[in-house]
Amino acid sequence: MSMPQPDTVTRIFLYGAPGSGKSTLGRGLAEALGLPFVDLDARIVKDARQTIPDIFASVGEPGFRIREAAALRAVCVEPPAVVALGGGALLADSNRACAEAAGRIVCLRASAETLAVRTAAQPGTRPLLAAAGASAGANLATLLETRKPHYDSFPLQLAVTNALPRIHLCNLQALLGRYHVSGMGDPYDVRVATGSLSCAGHLLAAVHVPCPALVVADTATAPLYGETVMASLRAAGFSPTLHTLPAGETHKTLATVQTIWGAAQHAGIDRGGLFIALGGGVVGDLTGFAAASWLRGVRWAVLPTTLLAMADSSLGGKTGADLPEGKNLVGAFHPPVLVLTDPATLASLPIAEIRAGLAEVVKHGVIDDPDLFDACAALAGRPEEILGDDAFVARALAVKVRTICQDPYEKGIRAALNLGHTIGHGVEQALHFAISHGEAVSIGLVAEARIAETLGLAETGLAGRLAAVLGGLGLPVDLPPGLDRAACLKAIRLDKKRVAGTVRFALPIRIGAVQVGVEVPVDILEAALAR
Repeated sequence: MSMPQPDTVTRIFLYGAPGSGKSTLGRGLAEALGLPFVDLDARIVKDARQTIPDIFASVGEPGFRIREAAALRAVCVEPPAVVALGGGALLADSNRACAEAAGRIVCLRASAETLAVRTAAQPGTRPLLAAAGASAGANLATLLETRKPHYDSFPLQLAVTNALPRIHLCNLQALLGRYHVSGMGDPYDVRVATGSLSCAGHLLAAVHVPCPALVVADTATAPLYGETVMASLRAAGFSPTLHTLPAGETHKTLATVQTIWGAAQHAGIDRGGLFIALGGGVVGDLTGFAAASWLRGVRWAVLPTTLLAMADSSLGGKTGADLPEGKNLVGAFHPPVLVLTDPATLASLPIAEIRAGLAEVVKHGVIDDPDLFDACAALAGRPEEILGDDAFVARALAVKVRTICQDPYEKGIRAALNLGHTIGHGVEQALHFAISHGEAVSIGLVAEARIAETLGLAETGLAGRLAAVLGGLGLPVDLPPGLDRAACLKAIRLDKKRVAGTVRFALPIRIGAVQVGVEVPVDILEAALAR
């Protein structure tokens, strides 16, 4: 599903038939996005000092619609918010045009049976369903039939029948491509929309005063997207400088960070300046760490261009560089001001990079989203089908967003995100980064599932199930025959997740559940690496 061209307007209107849950879902979405919530009917009641049935009784439906239109116009010029609309608020063309100009409209759709049950639980509150001469159920059926073409005409549609509110909220955020991350420093937004790189400057100007900016890209992304981003920044009032790094994990070093610091000095980046990472995980980690340490910390933003970065590394504020002894042994927690994801960049990636990113997506499905895991399984043999599917990309990162909001500094449940990474990082290190990070994570996921089964923690057959899905995506699932097991074990023991000298694992229990902080006996770990 492709989303509309993004803009800086952040009002979100929830619309649909009576009983579709606009107010309930609206409150949840407003809380998730850190926005105010407005119930338009409640606003009308407050302004009129009458209940809606009383308004209908005194001035009829025409009088109510006049008040509704006035309330909608007011909301459209107020600060951004999530707005729950009445079931007929956009029937008038002028009202619809007003809302479409002010934000995005999502039409909620539930079955007639669901709507009948919900509206019956609130008798006397819906005047149009209480019209004389017919039952509320018959009136509802007539209303739904009459308005069906109208509701069908809205591009953004969300089914809200027979699922938990948490699932509806997850699906709504994926549809919108909108998330809000809090808990570490200032909160920041994560936005997913095709075409967003071309308006990156205006979106950044909404969260940071235009200033000197250092755009850090690598030799893969700078030729593809550098000028697009630079032009957008200049158009929004920024003074950007482009700094290009050599591509690849082998350059994720402190020496490369030093080149970013030098570029910042040359570009005149002071404490009010902005670093912008344009690229994959390596570019993001290095740029974020350079920003965290330049002048004791300046703000930065992330424009991820690989699936792996979009779904995982661009989120959470973890930054860092590698040392010869291991990955990410130096770094800092330093949240960005904005994560702006443009899925159009995925079309420029080789299929191997798409597969590598899907390893992280599968990991997220294992942690907390069985439906996402099933969606990955359905991509077997055709991973390229995610191209153009913004909602898939948005859902792929939702698990990490939820997790880091619960535990921003990895004191507990956030450690679940390390699933597959403890062994995966060891494999990367032992192979001198001859395979990609995603491929290493795929191998690590299966190996750690086998450990979990050996320890009696996981469902029997879990490792095989993971291997089937990952293998179906074209990812490796077994330790390479030429792997130096001793070097791999040494790298694992130096892993940054060790506590009191002991490496703690996140191990899968079943699809949708992970146990963190597991100490794995040395003999079991060695046996897993000997396979």
